[in-house]
Amino acid sequence: MALSDKLSGLLPGLFPQRRKRRQEKEGGFLAQLETSRVIAFGIFFLTVASIVVISFVGIHPAGFQILPNQYANVRIIASSQFSYESRLLTERKREEIIEQTPPVYSIVFTPLEQFERHIQALIGDLETLEEENLLREPDALLDTAEAFNARGSYRLSLNDLDTLTRWGNAEDRRTLLETGLFFLREIYREGVFDRRGSLLGTDLGDGSLVFINEDGRITQRRIQSLDNALVFLRINLSAENIPPAVATAMFRLFSQGLTTNLLWDPEATRAARRANLAGLQPEIVTVAEGRSIIEPGTRVTPEQHEMLLAYQEHLAQVSRVVTGLDAQLIGRVLLVLGMVMAAVFYIRLEDRATLSSNTRLGLLVLVVVGNLLAVRLCFELGILPYFLENFALGGIVPYAAPVVLAPLIVAILIGIGPALFTALLVSLFTAVIFGNRLDLLVISFLSATVAVFCCRHIRRRGKVVTAGFWAGLTVAVAAFLLGLADQIPLLTIGKQMVAGQASGLVTAIVVIGLLPILEGLFKRTTDITLLELSDYNHPLLRRMQLEAPGTYHHSLMVGSLSENAANGIGANALLCRVCCMFHDIGKMVKPEYFAENQRGGANPHDEKSPSFSALVIKSHVKEGVDLALTHKLPRPVIDVIRQHHGTSLIYYFYHRARENERLSQGAQAGDASGQDSSSVSESTYRYDGPRPQSRESGIILLADSIEAASRSLQKVTPQSVRELVENITEDRIRDGQLDECPLTLADLNTIRESFIRTLFNSLHSRLAYPSKEKEKKESREPATPAAEDKTRAPAGSRS
Repeated sequence: MALSDKLSGLLPGLFPQRRKRRQEKEGGFLAQLETSRVIAFGIFFLTVASIVVISFVGIHPAGFQILPNQYANVRIIASSQFSYESRLLTERKREEIIEQTPPVYSIVFTPLEQFERHIQALIGDLETLEEENLLREPDALLDTAEAFNARGSYRLSLNDLDTLTRWGNAEDRRTLLETGLFFLREIYREGVFDRRGSLLGTDLGDGSLVFINEDGRITQRRIQSLDNALVFLRINLSAENIPPAVATAMFRLFSQGLTTNLLWDPEATRAARRANLAGLQPEIVTVAEGRSIIEPGTRVTPEQHEMLLAYQEHLAQVSRVVTGLDAQLIGRVLLVLGMVMAAVFYIRLEDRATLSSNTRLGLLVLVVVGNLLAVRLCFELGILPYFLENFALGGIVPYAAPVVLAPLIVAILIGIGPALFTALLVSLFTAVIFGNRLDLLVISFLSATVAVFCCRHIRRRGKVVTAGFWAGLTVAVAAFLLGLADQIPLLTIGKQMVAGQASGLVTAIVVIGLLPILEGLFKRTTDITLLELSDYNHPLLRRMQLEAPGTYHHSLMVGSLSENAANGIGANALLCRVCCMFHDIGKMVKPEYFAENQRGGANPHDEKSPSFSALVIKSHVKEGVDLALTHKLPRPVIDVIRQHHGTSLIYYFYHRARENERLSQGAQAGDASGQDSSSVSESTYRYDGPRPQSRESGIILLADSIEAASRSLQKVTPQSVRELVENITEDRIRDGQLDECPLTLADLNTIRESFIRTLFNSLHSRLAYPSKEKEKKESREPATPAAEDKTRAPAGSRS
């Protein structure tokens, strides 16, 4: 143990222990893992294998959600023989039995009984008239006819009644009238229907066999129409041994008592149908192995859909053991391999930083595979028995799949370009999982594109929910239009729309919860996090305002310069502003050693050696990294803290060290020859670096140097500001500080012009306003000749 450590343990007041500074754990091994091509190839093959397993393994075409009347996009063939009970065919047979069961009728004798009573009353009236010798009186006969007609809707005329009374005696008339009633009873017993009417829509003809309910006993009988019954009545009356006039009068009288008496008996009909249905057996359909269940490009009929559901149940019950290699597996692997290769080429063209970083590749693969896994879980949910039995609910599962999960995360954490390709990749394999559905591919890609579009410049977490809402609305509208085109029931369309809208909102909420976790795991920083860090009430910024106010003002000015320059070249302006706010937080450890915080007081560097002063100045970088790690600042901010000076030379103290050496040693012979024999090491006075690695770091390095140097300008003019900016920029370029950042000469020219414009506007001067005491003093003093000369001088100069 060192002596200082022992003394600090014994006398902590006199020898305080040095605070241990936190350092980044960036060993060579971790750096190799970040850029290792072996790891990259491993990620590539892991991606291919994961997508193959998720999108193909264990998925049978029978599991695809297809609704009746939809166009099928896939051929489904029975892999083994199975049988099922067809509810559709059984119901169809049931309907056929019901249709084939003839209606049952009942014969009603109530009209006949009523007419018999009225005829018996007429016979009694005629016998009374005969007893009273009024049978030949017209008025008495008229009263008798009217009395008979009043008993019912009859039209017995006086002439017909007179004809009947003039034939035979009372006994003959009674016999004749009872014979007419006998004929009516025979007709009623057979059953009479009216051809002009309809009996339950049944087309009956003369002599038709119908089922008659006779006191609960069903019998079959032939019936006749009302017209034929009248003919039968006329013929039978004419066959009696009576004059034609009497036969005609009898027909006119008894035809009024003839009406339809065949009525439909609903209870007996239902009983007959139940009796016939009692022997109904379920229709069993046997599907042979290799039989086509669904054909692509055709509308799915209800029978095909029922067969598909039965096939799904059959596969769920039978444990299928795969023996040997699936013949289609090679083709599927090639498909996935081709898509992933296309993704690699796209990333190489549009976002090479992602391709060179295994962390970014890991993030991209994780969200894509995770998204496809969530889609696969939705597919597995849709083939559960509950959803198979309720196929209307099963039809909403594809629209509830969270296809915008990965595109949203990639758009926020990596960029818009990779997010669009991610959307295409997820949409393609989502369509594959749900049965090569082209409509689902288009809907998924469209909704994901809308979500990515809404996340272009996202700076608030609430905007993620907005993106999810518009993505869900896109799915809902597409489901509505496609549902109408496929003639899907409106209730099912409504459920699909609700599922699509809910999926977008829920996915957005999940993304908001996952963003902080993914940012920490993969060291990514979103604009949302940067905007939260820009709050001036951050503990480090509040502390800087109190302990190092000059540094705080310097950081704000550097942030203004950097933000405007970044906007000019299309870099991340928000990242520049936030990084500038924290880039000098290390100066809070020893703020008095930096000129902006000395406020015209004593300079502690006057009592220190140049090497010690340079060490203190350089240490603010490491101290800043320590504070950033302590307060868990994002990786880009820490990178800027480390890189904002690069390996530049602390020229003031380096020059001072050279001067001190020259004064102490005097001129040497080597100086005359023009050779530099100084023992001052330049590396002692250079920052440890690294040099800027990004455009934002390069901008901040230039802005930091230029803002600090601008404080030494004696006179602010456009020319002086331009010379300052150009000299410092050229000096940093010659020193190689920008060699490792991707800034082009065009970018540097734009940055210079932005610095000149912003710096000149911020360093503008104001007119000096005279104080009131000075005005009063001058007003009390008398004017002197010298003062008069001074007042006249400007006038003379103008001339």
